[in-house]
Amino acid sequence: MSSPPSQPDAGPIQPHRQGATIDLLVQPRASRSGVDGVQGGLLKVRITAPPVDGAANAAVVDVLAELLGLRRGDVTILSGQRGRRKCILVRGMAPEQVAQRLLHEH
Repeated sequence: MSSPPSQPDAGPIQPHRQGATIDLLVQPRASRSGVDGVQGGLLKVRITAPPVDGAANAAVVDVLAELLGLRRGDVTILSGQRGRRKCILVRGMAPEQVAQRLLHEH
């Protein structure tokens, strides 16, 4: 039996018609912000902000935009605004570029 093409190796970063999506697991109230590798098929992102009044969501967008070298407006939360698991849209950047900048930075 053959497996679906490229799905097992695809990981948390997927192509999207506007760029790429990233499936995240967010750890709020961390001692420092940054990417902490892949865990359970999700990219783990640490942020120092607490999950209160949208502070954690804003911090996720800020951290990713900074690491990717993009404007905040190019990084959008598609789903998961109220939870630790989120799907992020990165506009104007191919999945390979996103992976290179996020997975090889930490």
